[in-house]
Amino acid sequence: MPRSASGPVPLILGIDFTSAPRARKPIVAAAGRLRADRLHLTGIERLTSFADFDRFLLRPGPWVGAFDFPFGLPRELLRELGWPHSPANGEGAWAQMVRHLAAMPRAEMVAAFRGWCDARPAGAKFAHRATDRPAGSSPSMKWVNPPVAFMLQAGAPRLLAAGVDIPGLQPGDPGRVALEAYPGALARSALGRVSYKSDLRSGRTPQRAQARARLVEALQDGALKGPAVVLPPALRSACIDDAGGDLVDAVLCAVQAAWAAQRRDAGYGLPDPIDPVEGWIVGV
Repeated sequence: MPRSASGPVPLILGIDFTSAPRARKPIVAAAGRLRADRLHLTGIERLTSFADFDRFLLRPGPWVGAFDFPFGLPRELLRELGWPHSPANGEGAWAQMVRHLAAMPRAEMVAAFRGWCDARPAGAKFAHRATDRPAGSSPSMKWVNPPVAFMLQAGAPRLLAAGVDIPGLQPGDPGRVALEAYPGALARSALGRVSYKSDLRSGRTPQRAQARARLVEALQDGALKGPAVVLPPALRSACIDDAGGDLVDAVLCAVQAAWAAQRRDAGYGLPDPIDPVEGWIVGV
């Protein structure tokens, strides 16, 4: 049964992640507070290194954070590759899998995934988690376009090391709760398949800026799955002006975290149970 998580109202965090944080492409964290069923955004923080991110995870709670990277891999893939997918030596299945990934060179991980794909027919190359298709997210084993497997390998071991609580996957500090998010699911509910971001200079078009403005308006109107967002004017402008979409993605993640926090006495709105190596995207 879902655990009770009553107590002080937590700080809400939304984290747009990258597997190679740096000054030009930081990890972006949006923070806010729930008041009267509205999410009041209080600021945006840019974490330019993994050392910054590790310190961020250790900040005392209570907080609920939604992180834009996959937390798990498909059980089918793990089983066929012979990678950990069940509890062993007193440690849970997820922790076993994460430690295995953390110790593996990236090239070795890619070679294993490539071998899996090469052995399968066109149209069925990738293994999928149960949450991927309803969320519309990329398979967590993808290493290109987008390389979410690199994000998993970089992010999940840091969550484990920080001792955060990951409902359904890994028990930890109940005051610091980490959930998997996917901002694209919320963005599509407002925009359909219209593109709203690009890291390429050639992709910084008026059309994408207009799409970000529509997305911000939907956030403020409460038109997405989650509470309406109260954005300070400077932060609203920054979200629209950020062509890469990192700021608005962090805010979308914060909305997913807020939706979950409103359901923290019912397992954060997650299915019960979820696969303990695949995980689940919050709100799906």
